[in-house]
Amino acid sequence: MFGFLGDIGSAIMTPLYYAVSAVLLAWHRAFQALGLPEHSGWTWALAIVGLTITIRAALIPLFVRQIKSSRNMQLLQPQIKELQKKYAHDREKLTQEQMKLWKETGTNPFASCLPLILQMPIFFALFRTIDRATHGDPKGFLSIGDAASLENAKLLGAKIADTFLKTELTETRILTMTLVVAMCITQFTTQRQLMSKNMPADAMSGPYAQQQKMLLYVLPVVFAVGGVAFPLGVLIYWTTSNLWTMGQQFYVIRRNPAPGTPAFKAKQDRDKARGKTVAEDPLKNPEIEAPKPAPRAQPKNQPRSQRKKASPPAKPQQPKKKPDITAKDPEKDV
Repeated sequence: MFGFLGDIGSAIMTPLYYAVSAVLLAWHRAFQALGLPEHSGWTWALAIVGLTITIRAALIPLFVRQIKSSRNMQLLQPQIKELQKKYAHDREKLTQEQMKLWKETGTNPFASCLPLILQMPIFFALFRTIDRATHGDPKGFLSIGDAASLENAKLLGAKIADTFLKTELTETRILTMTLVVAMCITQFTTQRQLMSKNMPADAMSGPYAQQQKMLLYVLPVVFAVGGVAFPLGVLIYWTTSNLWTMGQQFYVIRRNPAPGTPAFKAKQDRDKARGKTVAEDPLKNPEIEAPKPAPRAQPKNQPRSQRKKASPPAKPQQPKKKPDITAKDPEKDV
């Protein structure tokens, strides 16, 4: 059983080892071509930053989908509240109606978790790539020489491949704990920014808000506990990813905030001060409605001649048999 599951896990992770190592080596060779030393910790650290940027850039379409879904969730809040009032005593029916509404409007309430979920396999692939390099077992496209270079590379006196728990270098422990704290702060700030600026007050009590509150406090704790077991290179990746998320979210909230939020009101004030056209708030303007389900496809109008050709010919009706009035009545013969 465990062998079968291990084979499945290996089949999933092996392509990621090759993908992660290929991008990592490409950035390493690029910085080396710019004049940085081949075995320098700065060269490998910048290569990891380049790997992070490449992955996050590839996830931009998913992030756009997440933003659209989040906006739809805000616009659907009035309809969600109506359903909650209507089915207050029937939780099963309420769940069914909510799922139906989300499906009809193309809204995914869990879209905010998708970028994180998709990054986790890449995160572990990088972890295994760096970890196995320290054991002389390079993964993907890494050669023995690349693994040795990565294992011995130092950044500010700290080894890229070492963890807080498996090192005797004070520099490594200081730098890893600094990055763990930075991870927690950036993660908390990103979620807090989303909840305080880009969520309306009446949405803070729904299931979507509960999900965000859970992520706000749970994820920093997970990073703090697990961070001490991650190599320094992995911490560089995750801290860079958090900084990317924070900056990306700040840009979106400022330029395209969700309706009915403090960020939307702030954008209206900025547009008004600059003399620009002020966008209406869909949650306050009754003429602007929430996303509606896609209309059903109607049959095309066809001329009568084409309808006759398309319809099968009607079967001729058989004439009903009339009763034989000449037949003798058996009772009269008795």
